[in-house]
Amino acid sequence: MTAGRLIVWRHGRTEWNLQDKMQGQADIPLDEVGIGQARAAAARLAALAPTRLFSSDLQRAAATAGELALLTGLKIEYDEALREINVDDWAGLTQAEFRAQFPEAAARIKANEPQRRGTAGETVDEVATRFAAALHRISTQGTAEDTIVIATHGMAARVGICHFLGIPTAHFPAFGGLSNCNWVSLLPNRTSGWRIEEWNAGSLPEPVMSDDPQR
Repeated sequence: MTAGRLIVWRHGRTEWNLQDKMQGQADIPLDEVGIGQARAAAARLAALAPTRLFSSDLQRAAATAGELALLTGLKIEYDEALREINVDDWAGLTQAEFRAQFPEAAARIKANEPQRRGTAGETVDEVATRFAAALHRISTQGTAEDTIVIATHGMAARVGICHFLGIPTAHFPAFGGLSNCNWVSLLPNRTSGWRIEEWNAGSLPEPVMSDDPQR
C-alpha cells in the first residue's frame, strides 16, 4: 500500500542557521525564532489531519515535529536515516570560513561535482540514496487515506526527494533549497511513483483546477 500524501518538512531556524554555519549532524537546537516558526507551521499542517509523524532524531527536527505532535496527539516515529548530510569536521564552519580553508572543495560543490563533506562525511549521492530509501520505506507503510508528515533537514530533503522521484543528480540544483519550516508536498501518481504537489511551501496545498492531466 502507498500513503496518500507525504509532507517533507524542514525544521525551524537555529542559531547556526542565522550565523551561516554548517550544521550537518551536529545536534543544534532551535532558537526562539525557530520555535515560533515550528508552532506556526504546525498549526497549518494540523489542518491536513496527518495520520503519522516521522522525524530525524536530531533535536532541531525532533522539536519541530514535537509542535505538530502537541496539536495532533500523534506519536513521533524517529528515524536516523532522516538526518542531515554528515559534514564531519566541517561542522561549525561558516560558509565564508569553509570557502577560505577549502577552496578546491568549495569549487567542486559549486560546480555540482562529487565531493565528500569533511574528512569522513557523506557525498550528495550518499545522502540522497539514504534519504530516498527512508521515503520509500515510510511511503509504503501507509494507505491512500494517510497523510504522513516527515520532519527533517534542508539539504537531505532536497536531494533525497529528487532521488526518490528519479531525478538525475545533475538536475538536483534546479530544485531550490527549503526555507526554515517550509515543506514539500508529494502525491502518488495515478500509475506509479510520486510527483511534487508543492515545493518550498509555507501554506496549505490548494487543488489544481486546470486542463493539466496531472491535476
